[in-house]
Amino acid sequence: MNQYPWPAIRILIWVAVILATASNASASWKENVLYSFQGVPDGAQPVGGIVFDAAGNLYGATTEGGSSSCPSVGQCGTVFQLTPPVKQGDPWTETVLYIFKGNKFGDGATPAGGLIIDKAGNLYGTTAYGGTGNCVLLGLKLGCGAVYELSPPKEKGGKWTETVLYSFPTAKQGYLPQGDLVFDASGNLYGATSFGGGHGTTCNGFYQYCGAVFELSPPKTEGGKWTEKVLHGFASGTDGADPNGGLIFDSKGNVYGTTYGGGNESGPCGQGGCGTVFELKPPTRRGGAWTEKQLHVFQGGNDGDFPQAGATINSKGLLFGTTLATVFRLTPPARNNGSWKQTILLALCEGSGGCEPEGPIALGSTGELYGITHYGYGQELHGSVFRLKPPQKRGGNWIVDYLHGFVNAPDGLFPSAGVVVDPTGNLYGTTDAGGAGQACQGGCGTVFEVSP
Repeated sequence: MNQYPWPAIRILIWVAVILATASNASASWKENVLYSFQGVPDGAQPVGGIVFDAAGNLYGATTEGGSSSCPSVGQCGTVFQLTPPVKQGDPWTETVLYIFKGNKFGDGATPAGGLIIDKAGNLYGTTAYGGTGNCVLLGLKLGCGAVYELSPPKEKGGKWTETVLYSFPTAKQGYLPQGDLVFDASGNLYGATSFGGGHGTTCNGFYQYCGAVFELSPPKTEGGKWTEKVLHGFASGTDGADPNGGLIFDSKGNVYGTTYGGGNESGPCGQGGCGTVFELKPPTRRGGAWTEKQLHVFQGGNDGDFPQAGATINSKGLLFGTTLATVFRLTPPARNNGSWKQTILLALCEGSGGCEPEGPIALGSTGELYGITHYGYGQELHGSVFRLKPPQKRGGNWIVDYLHGFVNAPDGLFPSAGVVVDPTGNLYGTTDAGGAGQACQGGCGTVFEVSP
């Protein structure tokens, strides 16, 4: 479990695995840095994935940058837009849409997840700190986190409008929201907080409780308040702990996600547990409780441990995800009372391959999977973008191609969010560090494209 204030200190856990897998290097793909962040007043350390609008503009958030005087764990962070060039070969144009102000202004601070976009072009995301809540960290009242909306200007060239939809008031309702949000068919927002939720007491020495999945319902009348409901508070022990965000729905309205810890505190990972994949089923009657079920409890070693991103679901109901050293698949049972079956598709942290995939898996159009590793690819240990191809024969091995290895600045370094696949098969993502920015030690991060 994470025992330090996120995101100040990153846990580095190296896992030894012995599962053999085929590995090919691919030299045919090309990487292009679309933008290098500059720090202040620009953003730094982009977090979460990116999203596109219908016009091809790209949007994302940064954990750092924006303002050097923000009362948070660092700088307050930003939301940015990248506009594609008119002429091929020209640079993309970055615009800072919003700089967060922090809890002294009742605003969010330090985004801890990417953005989602609705049909009207409004953006939605979370901040780990800020808001009007009473959470205190290391003696400082920094807020419990917030959910925000950014609305585009009504006239071209105008300013975007930020609205805090919900500030977590106390840790009981949720503390430190992270990961991407998701809409249901009725317009309700769902997300996760790494801590808070009202259950569990031993998950972290700095934060209360063990995390929550929440629902935000829009107001019934224009100008009203959004309403939050905790769908499940994690308790650690045999339950999960520290959910990662990045929730997904299936066609029946069930919610799926992962927790970094919990599940089996008496197992090989010791106190804190190795993490879980969980399902939340909606109530059968109006006003009833959601029901949580653990689909898989990680056991460490070859089984994997400490998933850092949510799961991805395909049209057949198969779940795909990552742990610190594996890419896995979960197959639903043939019968309602059966168990989900886990299959390890790729063992990482071996030889010249990548290690520690922190972002979710992206689905390709022909069954292939795309992902990133935070470290690895040769001896430089600066991360990679990889593709997994399904086996040609039943029962065969999945084949991994490393499409790009991040080596040295001004290239990006250390990707931690998943990639987005566009209709033509190009991949887009972000890196925590690297790039041409000089204001941050090791670079302020990048937005990149990898194309065939």
